[in-house]
Amino acid sequence: MAKRSPTFNPNASANTDAQHSRKGFPPGLGAIFLIVFLDILGFSMVLPFLAEEARSTFHTTEFVGTLLGSIYSLMQFLFVPVWGRLSDRIGRRPVLLWSVAATCVGWIGLAVGLIYTSSVTWLFLARIFSGIATANLGTASAYIADVTKPEDRSRGMGLIGMAFGLGFTIGPAIGGMLSVFRVNGREGAVPCFVAASLSLLNFAWAKLSLKESLPIDRRSTLRRSLSPLSVAAAREAFALPGVARVIAVNFVLILSFTVLDQTLRFFNADLFEITKFGTGLVLAFVGVVAASVQGALIRPLSRRYSQADLIRAGTVIQAVAFAAIAISPSFGLPALVAACGLLALGNGLTQPSIAGYVSTRADPRAQGATLGTNQSAASLARVFGPALGGWMYGALGPRMPYLASAMGMALASAVAFSLAKSESTE
Repeated sequence: MAKRSPTFNPNASANTDAQHSRKGFPPGLGAIFLIVFLDILGFSMVLPFLAEEARSTFHTTEFVGTLLGSIYSLMQFLFVPVWGRLSDRIGRRPVLLWSVAATCVGWIGLAVGLIYTSSVTWLFLARIFSGIATANLGTASAYIADVTKPEDRSRGMGLIGMAFGLGFTIGPAIGGMLSVFRVNGREGAVPCFVAASLSLLNFAWAKLSLKESLPIDRRSTLRRSLSPLSVAAAREAFALPGVARVIAVNFVLILSFTVLDQTLRFFNADLFEITKFGTGLVLAFVGVVAASVQGALIRPLSRRYSQADLIRAGTVIQAVAFAAIAISPSFGLPALVAACGLLALGNGLTQPSIAGYVSTRADPRAQGATLGTNQSAASLARVFGPALGGWMYGALGPRMPYLASAMGMALASAVAFSLAKSESTE
């Protein structure tokens, strides 16, 4: 029989909607899908051009250009647990609605900076605000945990993964294509205005269709600190069986992946002479594969294999993929595309499995805090990943960021394989 954390109460983890939805997804997940999809669509639009615009238009180094990604993720690291713990107290819906509305403001601010300013400082301020606004993945994951049964948790988390993959698929292609249109002689503002418009659409849809998932009688009565860093919340999460090691794996995974997505534009331009639109298409291909895996394969695979087994397989595949990306310039563009596809396959297996692993071991009344801790660790990795990738690219050469990521994923594989059998059975 499946084993769970001693503190886990399956009867308290699924609300009425989940209990009455034996087939398909419970009501409300469509709105969560759209929230995550449009957030990631907007985020991924800037990947083909923002760091390059900083280098070419604002005359920064590669390191400073990638810091625009780091500062965005630093704000998410600080505020993901804040919104998660707040949602445990006041409900998921108000937190998600505020997040979506503020995201629109952030995109408008970035567009204004790209059009009218000559200082990169404005871009950093816009990314700081947007990072605070979009720190909602922990709350969205908690919403799914509220409305799904434990045995359907990985499938529910796979829905977020599919939204993430689809947003990552369409966003870079649109961003790369639209970034060439100039406003006031500058490139990059048009994708930001499109992202702001999509955020407005996101807010309207959520306002009309998103129902509260956390009834008042299931909300936390503990006065958890709303400070950005909560040692107590992290200690509670890390005390759950196997969770600390799985969060560590997720940290390395995200660190390695953000090294790639923030430096790939430089890599493609300098070694393959690929345009911004071409870079967007490569990133879109990664999204297609990841979305296909998380949307179509996770459910049948999770029936046959444990979440820990899928984590192990995904980390091994990604270690091989990063090494293949590093050597791809020696073999040409098809080798790069194939390696990126392999990377997306491994990532698609790992991401929803990690979220499901953590959530099935969390107390139902602390889902937001526990998943927020995992997302906070991921956001911390996103802080260091772009900066580390930009520094290695400029100081050690174009291939070094991907060789380092391959070594990191090999280490993550070793940690995943260290999970005891009792910790890996679901």
